[in-house]
Amino acid sequence: MLTIRPENAKSGRQRHIPLNVEAMEVLQRWARQAGERRAGKVFDVTDIKKGWGKLIADARIEEFRFHDLRHHFASRLVRAGVDLNTVRELLGHADITMTLRYAHLAPDTLAAAVARLAA
Repeated sequence: MLTIRPENAKSGRQRHIPLNVEAMEVLQRWARQAGERRAGKVFDVTDIKKGWGKLIADARIEEFRFHDLRHHFASRLVRAGVDLNTVRELLGHADITMTLRYAHLAPDTLAAAVARLAA
């Protein structure tokens, strides 16, 4: 579970985001490589700016911000058919208005909705 602390959240509210198996494996591998042996314990990452900056520089990636990962996360959820309210909750949006920016990424949703009437 990824916990966003209130002091780090734009909304000022704490929220919890479940991590999938792949994300957990990456974090566990990262912790082992960093020399940390904390299985089953809280893995506290409070500042990733230094590591993120090095990663982007080493990969020679330009004009890519950490926040772009948030947009990518939301886009992939919508394309995978996750409903917009769930995407809203995962992103921590107070209302659906901000989340609606991603609605255009699921054009098949309308056709699928109408097709349900025939079932």
